[in-house]
Amino acid sequence: MYESTTVDFEEKAFYDILKALAKKYDFKYPEDKLVELSKEVKSVVDDKAKYTDWSQRDDIKAELKVGLIILLAKFGYPPVDRDEVYKEIFEQAENFKEYSQSSK
Repeated sequence: MYESTTVDFEEKAFYDILKALAKKYDFKYPEDKLVELSKEVKSVVDDKAKYTDWSQRDDIKAELKVGLIILLAKFGYPPVDRDEVYKEIFEQAENFKEYSQSSK
C-alpha cells in the first residue's frame, strides 16, 4: 500500500491519472473521493477486461466504457464537462489491462 493514498500499486495507476486530469483541466476533487474512485475504476476495469481477448472485442470495450461512464457520473467526476477527461480515462484503462496481461 502507498502510505499517502491508501491504494495498492494497481489502483495507484488510476489514482495518478485521475489526479493528473484534475490538475491538467484545472478542477478540484476531494482527495478521499479520489482514492475511493480509483479503487472502483480498477474494479470495473478488472471485471470488464477479464477475458484474454477483450482488447479485440468491441462489445467488451463498449461495456467497459459504459461501466466507467456510469461510475464517473456516480462520483461526479469530473465536476466539469470535458470529453477529453473521459477519453484519457478510457485510454488509461485499456493501456493498463494490456500492459498487465503482457507482463504476466
